[in-house]
Amino acid sequence: MEYKAKAKYVHYSPYKLRPIANVIRGRDVTYAIDWLTIYKVKRAEPILKTLKSAVANANDLNKLSPQELVVKEIRIDHGPMIKYFKPGAMGRSNPYRKRMSHISIIVDVAKTKSQQEKN
Repeated sequence: MEYKAKAKYVHYSPYKLRPIANVIRGRDVTYAIDWLTIYKVKRAEPILKTLKSAVANANDLNKLSPQELVVKEIRIDHGPMIKYFKPGAMGRSNPYRKRMSHISIIVDVAKTKSQQEKN
């Protein structure tokens, strides 16, 4: 069974979050949580928070521990953009765009070796 968690309007660009998401995609949850806590970049915090929320959902619904779960899917999508202008050289205006992201994580029960042999 799949367990989901979403974080919307995260104030980091999706281009900066996607390389972090690529590292934990398909890994087991304990590895992903350990890696994200060690990876000391501030933009890893919303991904870690969302992952912990998905694990908490699995624990609340079916009493599953993080050792039994695997990151099945992680998506970093574009959110809205804040567009504004600031003064530039020679009296011109320079456009700026602050990007936001939507994070969605799906965790699933990891298949054991006995389940893989049946398939």
